[in-house]
Amino acid sequence: MVSILNGIRADLQANADEKTKQTAQHFFKEQIKVYGIKTAIVGKVARKYWLQVRLLGKQDIFGLCEDLLCSGYMEEAFVVSNWLPKYIDQLEAIDITTFKRWIENYVDNWAKCDSFCNHTVGDLIQKYPEIVGEVKSWAKSQNRWLKRAAAVSFIVPAKRGKFLKDAFEICDVLLLDGDDLVQKGYGWLLKEESRVHQKEVFDYVVKHRKVMPRTALRYAIELMPKELKAEAMKKE
Repeated sequence: MVSILNGIRADLQANADEKTKQTAQHFFKEQIKVYGIKTAIVGKVARKYWLQVRLLGKQDIFGLCEDLLCSGYMEEAFVVSNWLPKYIDQLEAIDITTFKRWIENYVDNWAKCDSFCNHTVGDLIQKYPEIVGEVKSWAKSQNRWLKRAAAVSFIVPAKRGKFLKDAFEICDVLLLDGDDLVQKGYGWLLKEESRVHQKEVFDYVVKHRKVMPRTALRYAIELMPKELKAEAMKKE
């Protein structure tokens, strides 16, 4: 396990680039910890080591994932987000408890949140719909990343129109949240639901447009025709 961890870190450090590191910071308000590696290269490193990691037991795999997350480096978190969707067949509903703890303790920017939740948590929701209530409850957390996670974990199924009722319930809880990254998270969820449920999402936005933050509203209506956008943007 230690040799795998050391190998991953050596490969990441070998591919670090100062220009990429400087550019990465521009996408975040908070200070981030990065080696400075393009996403495609991180994916290549993750795939290389997955060939060894996939042979381990779940406890060891989770241990490696936590070691990577503990480092704080964005690229190491991306390795975890690359691995776990490949392991979905072995994941159980109870694993959502571990994933919640990881989000609470190790996620500190939107990229870590989205890369982990879109697929790892999203895949688990689709495999075990009984955990939907647990993930929805994160919207009531005081932790900004858990709140964003409550929304963005449903992004992939939302593209196919799934979990609409649950999406609206999450948005109800987050509606007046003052955090722009939470607003963007639930606005994005509404946008993806609108691919299949345009009328329902439009009606939801119009119903709440007097109080919905404009950031969330703009995200929600992004895919709609011009005339619907204009109607939704009216303040009265």
